[in-house]
Amino acid sequence: MLASLMLIPLVFALAIAISSERLARSLALLGTLAAAAMTLVALVQFEWAKGETQQFLASTAWLPALGINLSLGADAISMLLLALTALLGPICVLGSWTAITERPRTFFAWLLALQAAMVGVFVARDLILFYICFEFTLIPMYVLISLYGSTNRKRAASTFFLYTFTGSVIALAGLVYIAWINAGLPADAFPGAGTWTFDIDTLQKAAGSLTLSQQSLVLLALMAGFAVKVPLFPVHTWLPLAHTEAPTAGSVILAGVLLKLGTYGIYRFALFFTTDAFIYYAPLMAVLCLVGILYAGLICWVQTDVKKLVAYSSVAHLGFCVLGMLALNSAGLKGSILYMINHGLSTGALFLLIGFMYERYHTRNMKEVGGLAAKMPIWATFMVFFVMASVGLPGLNGFVSEFLCIMGTFQASDGWKTGIFASAGTSNLGATPGNLGPWYGAIAASGVIIAAMYLLIMVGKVVFGPLREPPSHDHHDHGHAPALPPDLTAREITALAPLAVGCLVLGIYPAPAFDALRPSIDSAVAYVQVVRENPVPTGNEPAAAEAQVRPASTPTTEEVAR
Repeated sequence: MLASLMLIPLVFALAIAISSERLARSLALLGTLAAAAMTLVALVQFEWAKGETQQFLASTAWLPALGINLSLGADAISMLLLALTALLGPICVLGSWTAITERPRTFFAWLLALQAAMVGVFVARDLILFYICFEFTLIPMYVLISLYGSTNRKRAASTFFLYTFTGSVIALAGLVYIAWINAGLPADAFPGAGTWTFDIDTLQKAAGSLTLSQQSLVLLALMAGFAVKVPLFPVHTWLPLAHTEAPTAGSVILAGVLLKLGTYGIYRFALFFTTDAFIYYAPLMAVLCLVGILYAGLICWVQTDVKKLVAYSSVAHLGFCVLGMLALNSAGLKGSILYMINHGLSTGALFLLIGFMYERYHTRNMKEVGGLAAKMPIWATFMVFFVMASVGLPGLNGFVSEFLCIMGTFQASDGWKTGIFASAGTSNLGATPGNLGPWYGAIAASGVIIAAMYLLIMVGKVVFGPLREPPSHDHHDHGHAPALPPDLTAREITALAPLAVGCLVLGIYPAPAFDALRPSIDSAVAYVQVVRENPVPTGNEPAAAEAQVRPASTPTTEEVAR
């Protein structure tokens, strides 16, 4: 099942590469629809009541002498991210139908190869397979930006590649270090100990034998790779340029899925491999998230390029996502995972809308174009809808995840029951163990106000007011591109409609998403609680005995219940 989710887009990418330019678009749409259909089958067959366990498991030896296997598996979090990837695939093809007029075969072949690599990241159960897919995503995105981007595309592509590749190499060093530690453990410590392996479950057990100082170094290495990918402040500077220069489909995939490879890596590896260090350094990482939320929000306030504004907003939004994860409680983790999905829906849709506007006017400058509701009412309706979703309007998807992230941050404090809140008689509001607390939540909430201001100002300029068009604008003169009507076409509406439905459903009735996440989040919270109660030593030598105290992996649903 999972192998087919990787192979379908890869096979179609090869088919596009050897086909004619005329067939490229049709084959790309067929391939992404086939992958979406197979993903739907997997979602139906998945046992959501056991969402914390890896399902659809498959493994075969690849390089047995080095302990490397082709191992696949997916839990509930992986399945939700696979669903997001499959949904955005055909939407990106439809959104690029008329925008890509030169070398469409190259564009769509690399687009489907990118989808195959992203699927591999979410289903890999072997570290080397994960890393190969994680790194391979750089190549298609580099090609898409450098060949099909805007005027400064070469610099944007090079900056994107160098930043993310450098961080990923450092992360690989941290992951290989844990494999080396596992190879040196006694063979009777747990199954797989004392062997050279890259199995993720085995290495999670081995990581329990690290001291706090060792975990701190590994955490630093992992965050060097994953924080750049998110990106978190201060390693975010590559993102606005890459987003601004990328073609529309590249921006949608970058915001919708590629950035989530970083948050997924933080959850899957930084949290579970270095749990003690993750807890210890949570306040420091949370401060970086808060700085990113406020700093990026203030930068958005002064932007005139609407695409760059939405790009910087991603830095702020994903700061909320990681902040919820750092809360390490049920509300924060649920909000963080949902934020990955919701950000992909609403921000991906905003980049689509900006791309449709750029196809018609060839400018993204708010000083040159505005008041488009008078000429493009359908486009304006979608624009206002998705901006409201990004703002966090109650009833739309952004509110649910943003509220949970802030609430989880607010509650994550060991000492707040003895502070001013206790004297005010509010000590029973549900505080959970954690190193954050109300001040972190309050500062994060101020970022919501800033986001509402810059997004609504942007809507006021671009959508409402008197109609402004570039002096040389003529929507019937696009060179070799087919003429587009002033407002959205049926194809463009078809691309936006599923995203709008997703934002509305997750905003009004998020209960199915909560139910799907509950087993995984409950087991993660239980595991963190065990680690809190049994901290590792802070010395320089591994304490293998500690591994016997902790659970070998995240508890199952039944163990959490007991």
